[in-house]
Amino acid sequence: MKPDMFRKPVTILVGLGYPAEVRGVLDAYRHLVEWPVLLRDAAHSLALKACQAALRGEIEAETARGLFAAFAEMHELLAPDTSAVVASRLRSDRDPHVQ
Repeated sequence: MKPDMFRKPVTILVGLGYPAEVRGVLDAYRHLVEWPVLLRDAAHSLALKACQAALRGEIEAETARGLFAAFAEMHELLAPDTSAVVASRLRSDRDPHVQ
């Protein structure tokens, strides 16, 4: 695995709610650079600086991932985790007593 790749992607909603996987520091950096200037705040600044530092090899990619994920959560960009819904649905399909 490349040193700038995340162990687990951060799935965010882009455009009209389309899920996109942010797989590494460069992806996160690109999303942050494209964020509207008028909406930039302290969380954006921290995530952007972390991505820049990770790209220079000064910090771990997972540190930048954490700050990017926090930024995404703060701005309600995180896509809902559908794995739990799918697992629940599979159980209820097999067992009619599970609701």
